[in-house]
Amino acid sequence: MTTRCLSDRDLETQWTRLSELVAEHMGLHFPRERRGDLQRGLAGAAVEFGFDDVAACADWLMSAPLTKTQLQVLASHLTIGETYFFRDKNTFDVLASRVLPELIDARRGLERRLRLWSAGCCSGEEAYSLAILLHQVLPDLADWHVTILATDINPVSLRKAVAGSYGEWSFRDAPSGFKDRYFNRTEDGRHAVRPEIKKLVTFEHVNLVEDVYPSLATDTNAMDLIFCRNVLMYFTLAQTRKVIGNLHHALMDGGVLAVSPSEASQALFPQFVTLNFPGVILYQKSDAGPRANHMPWVPPATATPPPEAPPAPPEAPPAPPPEMPPLVESGLAPCAVAASLYEQGRYGEAAATLLASFEEHQPETQAFSLLARALANQGRLADALVWCDRWVAADKMDAAGHYLRAVVLLEHGHRDEARASLQRALYLEPTFVLAHFALGSLARSRDKHDEADRHFANTLDLLGRLQPHDVLPESDGLTAGRLTETLTAMTAPENTR
Repeated sequence: MTTRCLSDRDLETQWTRLSELVAEHMGLHFPRERRGDLQRGLAGAAVEFGFDDVAACADWLMSAPLTKTQLQVLASHLTIGETYFFRDKNTFDVLASRVLPELIDARRGLERRLRLWSAGCCSGEEAYSLAILLHQVLPDLADWHVTILATDINPVSLRKAVAGSYGEWSFRDAPSGFKDRYFNRTEDGRHAVRPEIKKLVTFEHVNLVEDVYPSLATDTNAMDLIFCRNVLMYFTLAQTRKVIGNLHHALMDGGVLAVSPSEASQALFPQFVTLNFPGVILYQKSDAGPRANHMPWVPPATATPPPEAPPAPPEAPPAPPPEMPPLVESGLAPCAVAASLYEQGRYGEAAATLLASFEEHQPETQAFSLLARALANQGRLADALVWCDRWVAADKMDAAGHYLRAVVLLEHGHRDEARASLQRALYLEPTFVLAHFALGSLARSRDKHDEADRHFANTLDLLGRLQPHDVLPESDGLTAGRLTETLTAMTAPENTR
């Protein structure tokens, strides 16, 4: 590996530009004192990119917008994941003794739905630890609809996580008998996660700085608990604030964010309520705002219980919540006001604004879509489904209504009904990109790989007809270029099973 001769000034300029590029697209912060880490990481990436000259590789990376593939390669060399099962035992003890039991009690007998996200999951130990913890505290787990999403920017780490095979070092703080109960010994002396635990976790590639979330399309919405530990410390301050804001939006009201002790600074989390437990600090989302720095844990409010089957369209719109915000005196139409509130993550206010407007004006398609999304992002899936059905009843030929209905049904766990709605959307609009993608993802989750391959091939074909910056309909801002890169990574040989 070589570096062509450049003056000290040119080298300094080059590394500064590269550091700024990495910070902009990945959030990773390499100040001057960490320049050696950046150089070592790029040297490894240059080999993978096929360069013998590090400086030439740097010039190439800076010559055009970075692709997702380039970002993944850089991430695999610039991020070093080091974790183990039940890391930071105090946090897991608080989850097991307080947070999860009270959340479970609030949901038991009603919707029985839990959503967890390990953001920055590294090689998967944290996500599987959450799955094992739920297995321990929830004896009737099979009767619940549980989502454990695990994401990372490093594709090498994700491949290890998906494999679910671990050496002894990953168990250095695990309780006695842990390995025998939840892992199978392999011929090479490693320990493989048992199928009943493994099936609870879904792994996806997510760039916390650049990708769109929360989003119904990517299943990153309405979370009860988000772990984002030992991740924020690598970001610039501006990117840290952006990521925290997006994670706040991705939580249900009352949902909890867990970060590492070194990242737990109240100055970074002004929009959260700080929850203080012995030796542990957690952050809770509250629509009422951060009332004080020291608050008791309060379980999220229980959503409306879901119906046994999708309900018939109501005779009249459901009654609005008792406390409704007044419409903003801006001269904007109610739907525009609601859209602005939605973009700010103020989903309850957005829904209330729309419901108030429906009493005076006939709803438009855009309002139906926005209301259903706002309700779903609050975890009010039954209400969201009511409005999807009302939308479909009002305009049976609108493919978007059938698609959004399918997304909400998937969150309910009604796969067969969701599949039927997606097929209806494609019948009405054969070029509906996200419907093809959703059917492919659904087929993959059911181990129907040939069917998944067909839908993913159709998705890529349709994406190829669009410009990379084109925003996909019903996507919450996802672009054709970003979905192309995501799908290409998903369907790479090493990521298919």
